[in-house]
Amino acid sequence: MKLIQKIFFIAFLILICFHSEAQFRKYSNEFLNIGAGARGLGMGGAIVASVDDATAAYWNPAALVYVKDHPSLSVMHADYFAGIGKYDFVGLALPSKDGNRTLAISVLRFAVDDIPNTLYLIEPDGSVNYNNITTFSSADYALLLSYAQSIKKKNKLTINVGGNAKIIYRNVGTFAKAWGFGFDGGIQIKKDKWRFGATVRDITTTFNAWSFTFSDREKEVLYLTNNDIPTKSIELTAPRLIGAAAYQFNINKKMSLLAEANLHFTFDGKRNTLISTNPISIDPNIGLEANLNNSVFLRAGISNFQRALADGDTLNQKKVWIFQPSFGAGFKFGNVGIDYAFTNLANQSNPLYTHIFSLRIDLTKKEK
Repeated sequence: MKLIQKIFFIAFLILICFHSEAQFRKYSNEFLNIGAGARGLGMGGAIVASVDDATAAYWNPAALVYVKDHPSLSVMHADYFAGIGKYDFVGLALPSKDGNRTLAISVLRFAVDDIPNTLYLIEPDGSVNYNNITTFSSADYALLLSYAQSIKKKNKLTINVGGNAKIIYRNVGTFAKAWGFGFDGGIQIKKDKWRFGATVRDITTTFNAWSFTFSDREKEVLYLTNNDIPTKSIELTAPRLIGAAAYQFNINKKMSLLAEANLHFTFDGKRNTLISTNPISIDPNIGLEANLNNSVFLRAGISNFQRALADGDTLNQKKVWIFQPSFGAGFKFGNVGIDYAFTNLANQSNPLYTHIFSLRIDLTKKEK
């Protein structure tokens, strides 16, 4: 276990050093914190220790080792804010022939289309001309290049490690665009019925370099309306550590129950989480999955604990703890798996539950 201790110690030093040397922007690259795959979202995001398919590139790259024998494809689509935003994930995992390592490539996209551009709504004479309203789109993309390897298999103990290289592209119409780069690292341990996992997202920090482009007319309108004209800027994303533990209860030969708990550690100051200190905040989430004959799956999860005003409190003095429940189901037919989740993709102050579907396909060769 000395290797594991060294890995966690190095990760801890990186977190402390970067926190002391730089200032980070809270909630940077938030589209990368939504999730991937209806299975994980149905379990409230508590899947870092037990994930074992192509979505592991997002949750914990070390778990990609469990994609064996043949490539695996995972795709997901979700509507955000009743169809205003679109969120998509596509991941392809490519295992080696010996089953000890896996490569993966994944793409995430979050976009909002048809955003009204009202810069020219007001004519020079002060009249309103709705014909001057145009629309533009805002889209965020992330490309994940992942590698995972098994470093120990002995006495029912399996230890896997993995990492991601992330390339990020974000654009807001013709006005702004950004390129970003970062890395994630993960470890997963399996011992009998226990599974443990940890991942550090943005382990070396992730930065976005923003550039802005405005025409002379657009600059004039911004100036006359007392709006700042932005220039080039750098946006940093602070590291986030997620620790996880899972246990599988074998009820009988055809039924089992998986229970998992995750703890999200952020290092950018106080957040509205269950444990909020400066600079560390901790946000827990819990997930359950019932497995019926490895064909039907029922899931539930709890996440996003927040402090909010009590209903009916007109004096704004009484606060209560609220949380976000989620539910899901899955069906497996041979090499094809279909997963469904019903969860909140917005914040707790303005909850907006949506239906999420994802598809998993094991790309096996057809027997002759």
